[in-house]
Amino acid sequence: MERIAVLADIHGVLPALEAVLAEPDVRSADVVVLAGDLAAGPQPVETLDLLLGLGGRAVWVRGNAERELVSMARGEQLDPPDPVSPWAAAQLRPDQVELLATLPTSVTIGSTLFCHATPRDDEEMVLVDSPISRWTEVFTGLSDDVRTVVCGHTHMPFARQVDRRLVVNAGSVGMPYGAPLPSWALLTGSDVQLRRTALDIEAMADRVVAESTYPDRAAFADEYLRSNYSDTEVLAAFRPRAEG
Repeated sequence: MERIAVLADIHGVLPALEAVLAEPDVRSADVVVLAGDLAAGPQPVETLDLLLGLGGRAVWVRGNAERELVSMARGEQLDPPDPVSPWAAAQLRPDQVELLATLPTSVTIGSTLFCHATPRDDEEMVLVDSPISRWTEVFTGLSDDVRTVVCGHTHMPFARQVDRRLVVNAGSVGMPYGAPLPSWALLTGSDVQLRRTALDIEAMADRVVAESTYPDRAAFADEYLRSNYSDTEVLAAFRPRAEG
């Protein structure tokens, strides 16, 4: 039975990624799906190089951040989505830009579709408490053969049924919301486990500050690594965007 580890929203936080990749169930997984927003953060080059080391086990999916990084790296007009992304785009090597430019927006393995936000859009917002009517809208045109949809984007893990389909959000490795510690998902057949990886948060933040060259790395670490936005805060902030 194939075991699939799903890592989303790493956002260039190398120590968090290293900790998750060291998990026995990730190391032994047959496939590691990288579900978008991988490098837009304080350690973009190192993060992509580590992911490339997964070789053929890795299945890459494009997130909105990959699309934005490629546009910025190529000098195209784009309003920066956040302070760190323009800096991260400028750090990428040409081969890394080309890699991100070629990624698919979704990948289907068996009856499971993996995407970043929704199957039809890389930044569309849908939440754990979005009504069935909203889920039905974003799944319009999806093949009946797809019985499970696995995504990221909102940085908050969940699993719920939507009209006989299972929807799984793997959460975020590098910038988890709702609760601290890197989150990811493990799929084994029809079994889904939402996981969190234990690590020393202060040590992780200190490493990012020490090793990154991003000018505002200390502020990034304070806001996204040492602190944690609650699910209540994030759901309230995201809900207007999730209402379509």
